[in-house]
Amino acid sequence: MEKLEEFHYFTTPIYAVKLPQFLEPIRKISNHYLAKSRARHKNKKNPMTVMTASFSHEPEAAEFAQYISQTAWNIFAAQGYNMDNLVTFFQEMWTQEHNFQSAMDTHVHGNGAAISAFYFLSMPKNAMKMVIHDPRPAKVIINLPVKDSKKVAPASTQVVFTPEEGTLIFTPAWLPHQFSRNINREQSVKFVHMNLGVMQAPEEAKADPKVEVI
Repeated sequence: MEKLEEFHYFTTPIYAVKLPQFLEPIRKISNHYLAKSRARHKNKKNPMTVMTASFSHEPEAAEFAQYISQTAWNIFAAQGYNMDNLVTFFQEMWTQEHNFQSAMDTHVHGNGAAISAFYFLSMPKNAMKMVIHDPRPAKVIINLPVKDSKKVAPASTQVVFTPEEGTLIFTPAWLPHQFSRNINREQSVKFVHMNLGVMQAPEEAKADPKVEVI
């Protein structure tokens, strides 16, 4: 009997690593920036969603930012891109606080962003989920019913993550993602969201092409 061979091409890579060593310094700088953002919500005592300004330039975030930028460079190189004369750089790095009933609709990141990263500072139980959607529009058109939505299979239309505190996740910037509603009445979800681009390496950075340029 002939054997049917199976091949998988054009996959969508997602990367995750636990980095608890950055929790304390990034929480500290995030809380500082969150306090500034809350001060601008003078008419809202308890805003549902709080977003900070970008802080990748802050000295306290330098080690964290360097890790993110270099890892992003390594990811592209491992995927087969020619990164010899290219560097990664931060377009933005900001903290989001999602309180009860806060959510984020499905979206992607454009404007030259090449890779997105998420670092989770607070993920209480029974809160929100990170949802990754199938990015292939041609498949969406012909989707058949999924037999078991709890199992990840080629038929799946989305993958649901419940990241732990200290988890860092990288995804392609073009990958549709969302955050479900926070149903925890008492505790907020906090995470750092980052978008990085790729550019030609300046002359001073060519000796070390992984160096981040801000």
